[in-house]
Amino acid sequence: MGRTYENRKASMAKTGAMKTKLYSKYGKEIYVCAKNGGHDPHANLSLRRLIEKAKKDQVPSHVIDKALDKAQGAGGEDYVTVRFEGFGPGNCMVIVDCLTDNNNRTFGDIRTCFNKSKAKLGAQGSVAHMFDHRAVFAFKHEDEEAVLEALMEHDVDVADIENENGIITVLAPTTEFFKAKTALTEAFEGINIEVEEITFIPQTHVEITGEDVETFDKFLDMLNDCDDVQEVYHNAEISN
Repeated sequence: MGRTYENRKASMAKTGAMKTKLYSKYGKEIYVCAKNGGHDPHANLSLRRLIEKAKKDQVPSHVIDKALDKAQGAGGEDYVTVRFEGFGPGNCMVIVDCLTDNNNRTFGDIRTCFNKSKAKLGAQGSVAHMFDHRAVFAFKHEDEEAVLEALMEHDVDVADIENENGIITVLAPTTEFFKAKTALTEAFEGINIEVEEITFIPQTHVEITGEDVETFDKFLDMLNDCDDVQEVYHNAEISN
């Protein structure tokens, strides 16, 4: 999964290039999660995971607290989750997750990004079936067998595990996120989990070459500049 994850990591870096965008993204997600599931992270596990992820991405506490306070108040924006799927430059597969309070605006913005990038929006489900929705953990460790044993002792349903250059990557069903994290932190004291997220992992990959590389980069930049876009997933591999 090493090269695949590096591509994914590069995509995420583009999303987080501007702090304002990053803070807005987390603020909106935390607000919606707390509004729907309760503002107590101990009772709302999805909120706890989101706050921990935000802190790891160096989102200031005041941004998190403001979103939580807003969720406890009356009224507020009525955000809904919207997912777009399609084919990007070079015929790669793309999933775009959004949070919006105006479907028409968001659809128009995403359609513009696709239309200007030799890309094509597809119907719901047109590409999602070619991705696995997984909890992902990555950390430095040498003993793959010891990691697998620790996970099995906690009855974690491990989808895949890989050791590449001393970096262990564990894939598990999304429902096993907290069970897997608990197993790892209890088995290996002081472990530094560098990656802990729920994401889409492509089952196959498409190599992007030539002029499509520049078009693809612009495509990602346009999507990431859209205020309503929260995450972009793809199966592109950039040819150097």
